[in-house]
Amino acid sequence: MPYRQHLSKDKVMKELIRKHGILKIGKQKNIYLILCSSIISQQLSARVADVIYQRFLNLFNTKTPKPKEILDMEDDRLRSIGLSFSKARYIKNVCNFFIEQKVTDARLHKMTNEEVFDLLTQIKGVGRWTTEMILMFALERADIFSIGDLGLQKAIVKLYNLKYDNKKELLMKVEYLSKTWQPFRTYACLHLWKYVDD
Repeated sequence: MPYRQHLSKDKVMKELIRKHGILKIGKQKNIYLILCSSIISQQLSARVADVIYQRFLNLFNTKTPKPKEILDMEDDRLRSIGLSFSKARYIKNVCNFFIEQKVTDARLHKMTNEEVFDLLTQIKGVGRWTTEMILMFALERADIFSIGDLGLQKAIVKLYNLKYDNKKELLMKVEYLSKTWQPFRTYACLHLWKYVDD
């Protein structure tokens, strides 16, 4: 895997790769559904998010409900599985946007990272972090770094023994460090998240 050689120039990354082995990303289908899942998981632990997403799928007769089916689902039923009012609205915003703008997986795969950002962040409820997750885990982009992700910040502070006086200084140091991982920053993120999870 080409990323191993490059990231291993960094002693911390080299040790994480030795410990975790090679980690992979892959293209995924039904990106509107992945966006719905991302919205559901916001501010929740992975375990709770998985439970609620499973309940969400159980509302339908299929594991891949179409945007129209999700739009037709009553808000009360979406709320009954543990979704807040705003999350239920945001999920419907995603489905509505994909239908109205005729957004397809194929179209997203052909777009540049910036074009994907410009398109998806138009949806109320979809911000930069959610779009970064789509670029990494659905569109298989190898060089995305999610600077606002608290898990990544936590891992970097601990592993690299970063000292900082305020949030602005922390973000500057994190960004400077992340540039050394280009063009494989997504893989660096995978190892840092795995470190946090372990």
